[in-house]
Amino acid sequence: MKIFPGIQIKQLDAYTIEQEPIASIDLMERAATALTGAIMKYRGNETPVVVFAGPGNNGGDALAVSRLLGERGYRVKAYLFNTSEHLSEDCATNRDRLLENSNVEFTEVTSKFEPPVLDKDCLVIDGLFGSGIKKALSGGFAAVVNYINASPSTVVSIDLPSGLMCEDNTYNIRNHIIRADKTLSLQLPKLSFFFAENADYLGEWELLDIGLSQKGIEETFTTWYFTEEEDIRKLIKPRKRFDHKGNYGHALLIAGSYGMAGASVLAAKACLRTGAGMVTVHAPLKNNDILQTAIPEAIVRHDAHEFCFSMPVYPDNYTAVAIGPGLGQSEETATALIEQIRLCQEPMVLDADALNILAVHRNAMNSIPRGSILTPHPKELERLVGKCESSFLRLTKARDLATTYKIFVVLKGAYTVIATPEGNCYFNPTGNPGMATAGSGDVLTGVLVSLLAQGYTSEESCKLGVYLHGMAGDMAKEKLGERGLIASDIAENLPAAWIKLTQSID
Repeated sequence: MKIFPGIQIKQLDAYTIEQEPIASIDLMERAATALTGAIMKYRGNETPVVVFAGPGNNGGDALAVSRLLGERGYRVKAYLFNTSEHLSEDCATNRDRLLENSNVEFTEVTSKFEPPVLDKDCLVIDGLFGSGIKKALSGGFAAVVNYINASPSTVVSIDLPSGLMCEDNTYNIRNHIIRADKTLSLQLPKLSFFFAENADYLGEWELLDIGLSQKGIEETFTTWYFTEEEDIRKLIKPRKRFDHKGNYGHALLIAGSYGMAGASVLAAKACLRTGAGMVTVHAPLKNNDILQTAIPEAIVRHDAHEFCFSMPVYPDNYTAVAIGPGLGQSEETATALIEQIRLCQEPMVLDADALNILAVHRNAMNSIPRGSILTPHPKELERLVGKCESSFLRLTKARDLATTYKIFVVLKGAYTVIATPEGNCYFNPTGNPGMATAGSGDVLTGVLVSLLAQGYTSEESCKLGVYLHGMAGDMAKEKLGERGLIASDIAENLPAAWIKLTQSID
């Protein structure tokens, strides 16, 4: 699914109006019908409704919803803020239609505003501003936002919470943004939906199909995407009856210093559970017994050092290499890591301490093979690219890192995003807060290197691996809940996630 900036969403509206063809007021009515249906599912007509409409098309949507709810037996009070005495054409039309509807108590605010009582039983519909704003709300509109936010009412926002911008909210005034309990987004998600600092304003968000032109969507260029299960299923390679372990690759995991053997166990188990034919773990001798006991299916290769990684491995006998989980950051390890990167000619996976070492030894970034996959969490990314004031800037810097070094950056978190060497960004929908636990990233490293070893491209490995990892976490949550979920539960649920994904393929 594509994600478009606000300006392109307006262009899609115009394209739909021209190509369908449909009058703009009728497209607005179609959107209002979808919004009304969603609101009726959310709250029954015993709920008093107060609608706040702005002077633009978002306000027009809100007024149309007011009329439709009134026709369906809801007790509706609608306030139209027309302080500049300039309404969009469709907003003005819906005002006139509403004036003909005796079921709705309507007030047009041109100067003084006497706010209604908003109690806990009331449903507020926010239609002040949508995707068109470019600067923070101020003055009277900011005061209305503060009044709504201070109330105990449930708030539903149309398309976007008023005051929230479609993309970059780095310098927005946070107190001047509606805090919605639910956001009903028209047709497509907005980029700002995927950033942590905006979650409290959006509440739960839902997409409503309003029939924008599919041809227009397909032909409109974007670099932002929201991954869907259908996209992932298309990537999966079927397995053949006469295949053997050699067909599914030999992955090398360089992981686990003394005291951190668990990281290598989690990564190795995930690598095998994702389908690699063979897995070798290169680890210090002190970790041998733990590895041989915990993951007997893996081969253990001993480092010359008893306690840490100190000796690079020639990669010729392996189809993919991953390095970093539990590695440590000793001087010997840093030197060995830099040499290991230079030895590898094919894409590799770099995670955890490998990234922390690279943040100190920046020149080694130039030696990373093209197409390699880096998997930082936000703090690890900031060590590589510098402090980021917002999630939008963090995404921008992750994309710059990917395009500069021709690598893939998997920025972990809710809606884990994959930045590609071409500058595209793919947001992942699977996963849950229970996965915010130690070792979850080690499992992801094992998944990614397993897919690389099996012959998936770096981009395919990122998309499929992140989705599969999140799906396994979701299946673990169904059994265990979020609070008790641990990383090994994610690894153990990878086979079940594979079954679900491949039901119509194998």
